[in-house]
Amino acid sequence: MKLTTRGHYSVKALLDLSLQPNYTPVAVKAIATRQEIPAPYLEKLLIEMRRAGLVTSVRGVQGGYKLARSPAAISLGEILAAVGETIEPLPHHQPEPGQAEDWVTFTLWQRLHQKMREALYSITLADLYYDARSWQAAQGEETNFVV
Repeated sequence: MKLTTRGHYSVKALLDLSLQPNYTPVAVKAIATRQEIPAPYLEKLLIEMRRAGLVTSVRGVQGGYKLARSPAAISLGEILAAVGETIEPLPHHQPEPGQAEDWVTFTLWQRLHQKMREALYSITLADLYYDARSWQAAQGEETNFVV
């Protein structure tokens, strides 16, 4: 699996939203500036995540995007799926019935894929937040959540 810019930016944007007090709406431009993401590209990603039910949009002067659920209820797997990231193994290969070593390799990759999928759907935005804080504290850095 390869995490593309699309997936990386999506996770960064939702982590940014998760840091807002009371999960208040945030303007796309503010997120884009903090996370160094092109605003038009970020807007497209947020629209896809809104359609997937991960964020909601609020109109008006104080509007923007906010999380639709708590950070503990949004998984990394959901974020990646919302923006079209695939976690499926690349080619769909079926080994020859007489080739035992091909079946062993095939089974190994199928199991690894399943474990990766389980991991992505078990890691939440809340987990990423606490991991970032722990790492920054260990480095003796001031809390700064630009990821």
